[in-house]
Amino acid sequence: MPLGDVVHHTDVAVIGCGPVGAMLANLLGMQGFRVTVLERETAVRNLPRAVHFDGEIMRLLQTAGLADAMLPLLRVSPGTKFVDSAGRLLLEWPRPAHVAAQGWHAAYRFHQPDLEQVLCDGLRRWPDVTLQRRADVIALERGADTVDLLYKDLANGEIRHLSARFAVGCDGAQSFVRHVLGGEMEDLGFDERWLAVDVRLRRPRPDLGDDSVQYCDGRRPATYICGTGDRRRWEIALLPGEDSDSMTRPDSVLRLLKRWVAPAEIEIERAAVYTFRAAIASRWRLGKLLIAGDAAHLTPPFLGQGLCAGLRDVANLAWKLGRVLRGQDGASLLDTYHSEREPHVREYIELAVRLGGLINATAPDAMLNGAAPARMDSIEPRLGPGLCGGLPEPRGRMAPQPSGCAGGGLDDRIGYRFAAVMRSDVASRLPDELWAMLKARDVAVMMDAAYGPWLERLGAEAVLVRPDRYVFGAAHDADEMRALVAAL
Repeated sequence: MPLGDVVHHTDVAVIGCGPVGAMLANLLGMQGFRVTVLERETAVRNLPRAVHFDGEIMRLLQTAGLADAMLPLLRVSPGTKFVDSAGRLLLEWPRPAHVAAQGWHAAYRFHQPDLEQVLCDGLRRWPDVTLQRRADVIALERGADTVDLLYKDLANGEIRHLSARFAVGCDGAQSFVRHVLGGEMEDLGFDERWLAVDVRLRRPRPDLGDDSVQYCDGRRPATYICGTGDRRRWEIALLPGEDSDSMTRPDSVLRLLKRWVAPAEIEIERAAVYTFRAAIASRWRLGKLLIAGDAAHLTPPFLGQGLCAGLRDVANLAWKLGRVLRGQDGASLLDTYHSEREPHVREYIELAVRLGGLINATAPDAMLNGAAPARMDSIEPRLGPGLCGGLPEPRGRMAPQPSGCAGGGLDDRIGYRFAAVMRSDVASRLPDELWAMLKARDVAVMMDAAYGPWLERLGAEAVLVRPDRYVFGAAHDADEMRALVAAL
């Protein structure tokens, strides 16, 4: 690779500063690493795109210290209804009105530019994190110890050279980094063009409702989403032969929306055609080079889990990169990133594809097994095989976040590290040697009666929780706890 006159060095190069890349940079910045984020755009794009995330993502924002900034910009989601062409309820997916096990509501609606701005503003807290805008990566080369990148400064045309200990491509569905990694995209059987229309209401329309609605109609499936403030979205399937350019013209958009709103009631913010796909990359890592988010997997939007999946990727990856960069673990730890995340995201994508069959009214029997249930519950997949141990349950699942008797959520009290959650009577019986092991490995010890019901349900005396809030393992006694801690 031709080198520039000046070589800049960083611990991690993050390619792409959408929500996934910006979150990764925040999680690495809070660990004190040098991070350089390379982004083509001049500023946050002021256009609606993703509109939903769940309580697990709000918890991740809490971990990153950004929940308070994001909370006023959110709308709690009451759920989704699936109706047929006659408006009859096929399936209901309600979300609880109360705060759920994650310590937050189960589902939120948001405006993506708001989220991106909060995340980018958060980067300013970390003196060793640099956001380089108008930076177009044009070449990557993997060395034994570094990844060397060439990028063009689009502001002045200069070619610059960056050397990173690791590089992570968060550069979207058309990922350049994924192309460099090689490997194939596995097609999971969904490929459809849909028109996404975002509008601002000119007058209140409470009759449209707060629930999202999936219109399961084989003639033309559609989705309605109540966004934040006066924002509303419709996603409408395009039929064979309909031209993308003509269908995004205002007259075509208004014609499609007339069953819900009159032209005078709305201001169209954006109309764009997307190809909804279901696919997973076969390779997420090659040495020091990794991918995350849409670069690694694509999902139809019917579960609202596309952005969530990408943010879960970097939640899993950031603390593992931290341990490798600090020399606490070898680079083989990063093999668990793909092995844990791929089965997890696959379960979400496969359910989204099945829901797509219902929404298209092409495969209701496959989704509903011949009968239309009144209710659907959210799934909570287990991580794939990786850095977990101990009792079969609840390893690989998210730990809950009770408020705690002393006030404050679990995450705020333990910080960004491992934690051993146990009752105080169990802690009082731990041998000095085990206390020393916990201290040497910087494992926070949480003793609070608020966690008692969870431990009792598990039949465990202690649970070891990872920095991403997934359970490393549970133990019946001190000997099993010693084995878990030693595995760190």
